[in-house]
Amino acid sequence: MTTHLSAPVAGSLPPAPDAKIAMGWMHTARFLTTAAQLHHLPPIDVPEIAFVGRSNAGKSTCINTLTQQKQLAFASKKPGRTQHINLFALGKQGVTDAVLADLPGYGYAAVSRSDKLRWQQVMVNYLVSRPGLTGIVLLCDPRLGLTELDEALLEAVRPRVEEGLKFLIVLTKADKLTRSEQAKVLSITRLQAGGGEVKMFSALKKQGVDEVAQLLWQWAHPVRPQGTEPAAEGGAQPLPASPQTADENTSTE
Repeated sequence: MTTHLSAPVAGSLPPAPDAKIAMGWMHTARFLTTAAQLHHLPPIDVPEIAFVGRSNAGKSTCINTLTQQKQLAFASKKPGRTQHINLFALGKQGVTDAVLADLPGYGYAAVSRSDKLRWQQVMVNYLVSRPGLTGIVLLCDPRLGLTELDEALLEAVRPRVEEGLKFLIVLTKADKLTRSEQAKVLSITRLQAGGGEVKMFSALKKQGVDEVAQLLWQWAHPVRPQGTEPAAEGGAQPLPASPQTADENTSTE
């Protein structure tokens, strides 16, 4: 089965910022909280961007590279074992203007079938019902392409995408492909994305890092219609610090 998503409803995005501005904003990322169940997540009044992908797709590496922090998102030594949703706050001077959500990796063979099904359902529930979810970043190993699980996830979020939820497919580990191979995978994935963004990404070569950071900044700072006022200065909302520490933050590739 191949999923073809319709293009998202056109939204008002601001001009892309200078790469230094976008990367500086990403660098403000800080651990907010972790939760094993959806109802344990705090309500969020700022744009929330979710990172999802199969175990070993390079999700933690991508987040750490974008935020220029080596262990913000921690990769478990046992892929697929970590079963928490981790939230990271973004914003300068301690004021949060966006949140990144790191969802557990899925599809790892060593995890029991019951655990797989349970967490796949948790993720689907999060993606289809989480208030304030602004965009989804799907991490994919370009050597494997979109798998059946990736396509099932995209199919689940199709209604929200058609309503304006933004999505980006990040093809990680691009340095393992030749330029011609990259061009071929990009072409195929763009057809599958049906209008969504697709970016090649290499943490090793820093390929695509600036471009992804700039796009996420745009998602988090939409142009407001005339006559509307942000809820707080700059549209940001202060969020309470979690009693848990960053050392407890674990996610899996």
